[in-house]
Amino acid sequence: MSIALSVLVEEASRYLAVSGMPDYCPNGLQVEGRAEVRQIVSGVTASQALLDAAVEVGADLVLVHHGYFWKSENPCVVGSKQRRLKTLLTHEMSLLAYHLPLDVHPEVGNNVQLARRLGVLVEGPLEPGNPRSVGLVGSLPEPMEPLDFARRVAHVLQREPLLIEAARPIRRLAWCTGAAQGYIEQAIAAGVDAYLTGEVSESTVHSARENGISFLAAGHHATERYGVQALGDYLASRFSIEHRFIDCPNPV
Repeated sequence: MSIALSVLVEEASRYLAVSGMPDYCPNGLQVEGRAEVRQIVSGVTASQALLDAAVEVGADLVLVHHGYFWKSENPCVVGSKQRRLKTLLTHEMSLLAYHLPLDVHPEVGNNVQLARRLGVLVEGPLEPGNPRSVGLVGSLPEPMEPLDFARRVAHVLQREPLLIEAARPIRRLAWCTGAAQGYIEQAIAAGVDAYLTGEVSESTVHSARENGISFLAAGHHATERYGVQALGDYLASRFSIEHRFIDCPNPV
């Protein structure tokens, strides 16, 4: 089975409600390849390693969370950017990328997908009154000591998180996948017991300690593996085409 590229892109963008959502990069089709799609390869970032793996398995389309053409990016097509684009164009592979719309989606979003794997019950947005808040707030079925919760995170993500441990058990949690350590202030305002994200800054440690909450940095890549897989599965099921996720490990 195959589906027209234009139809697949239209459905993905509709499903993720891309229209009207501000972002730091273009969401949707970033590089156009062949007109028909039979196989999707998904991954977190459109790195050269992922593109090479997609070529090897004969993918028609590469679906990622981190694509190209960021607002702060050098626009010149040189170096690794030239090599990546050359790989896509030479092999007529399309690149489809969704950033914030994939973080916030209520079904396939990175934050919801991570919560399901960790057994966290979603209560609502981290930013009250904002239904498209990137971060979420939720609760654990039973209170857990911070170290025990960190062990659960390590087991699920297969990566040891950095833990700044507070004295109190974790009942309510705020989280936002990726590089969202700056949202710790919103987490503190929400009155949660812990905040989980992908990365950490020097100031994050002080904020957690001085406000008495636990903080976990579980990896940018590790926390954002699940949304793109879920979106790829949705599209594959919707159009009866093939999908495979390829993980290119990243320690950050």
